[in-house]
Amino acid sequence: MLEVHHVSRSFAQRLVLDDISFIVPSGALTGFVGANGAGKTTTMRIIMGLLNASSGHVSLNGSELSGDTRPNFGYMPEERGLYPKQPVIDQLLYLGQLHGITRAESRKRAMDLLARFGLEDRAKSKLESLSLGNQQRVQVAASLLHEPDVLILDEPFSGLDPLAVDAMSSILRDYAARGVPVLFSSHQLDLLDVLVDHLVIIQEGKILANSSADDLRASQASRHRLSLGADAGWLRDEPGVSVIDLSGSQALVNFESEADSQRVLAKALGLGTVSEFAVHRPSLADIYREII
Repeated sequence: MLEVHHVSRSFAQRLVLDDISFIVPSGALTGFVGANGAGKTTTMRIIMGLLNASSGHVSLNGSELSGDTRPNFGYMPEERGLYPKQPVIDQLLYLGQLHGITRAESRKRAMDLLARFGLEDRAKSKLESLSLGNQQRVQVAASLLHEPDVLILDEPFSGLDPLAVDAMSSILRDYAARGVPVLFSSHQLDLLDVLVDHLVIIQEGKILANSSADDLRASQASRHRLSLGADAGWLRDEPGVSVIDLSGSQALVNFESEADSQRVLAKALGLGTVSEFAVHRPSLADIYREII
């Protein structure tokens, strides 16, 4: 398990990370989400040792990170770092050898990864000749070439088409299944519900949520969606009912108890048609928006 312990960081007297702590469980896909400037990239750079924390530290399986452990990490930075005028395969072979992998094994791994992204026929192309989305795929392949023990990916889905998103998701799930902690940031909230096992939400340098996806959903499981035959405004005056959203005959509410829900249902039926009365399972994107 990767753990961030009470990390703070300032730039020129401006506090950008304020005593943040969270975990990235082994064998789980952890989404790291927040608005631009919330502190995601700074946190990832501190995890990778590219920036020093003003205070606090990062540990893996209980041991503080050092120069000996980070080479086994896979990292894809926000600023892509490959060489535009060099052939794709040459760069991957070079990076593999930097990690101590033989040239032959580096070639095998590189071609396997390029094949998973549908790029095996572009292995000898210069990087700059590829579309931005395909350059992104190569950058991801570079971060996976040495089969890392931890994955830290800053916006890995940016610029990918739907097929590449599927390929990326499959690769990340494979790594999680091996027990690898995977932390990735993304602005594509629709991916959260179908991909992440754990969610960390950061806003203005503070952690607002750090929990499993199931626990976040369970915390809001008492919500109900109602669709009535007439205006649902009367729900605002009902005891034991908190109205979360209401528009005409549609409402999203929270009941304090099962007795309250049954009482409201009986009243709604007495007033007219009820076409929907069901437990509402909020998406993680909904939960993120509400927390923010």
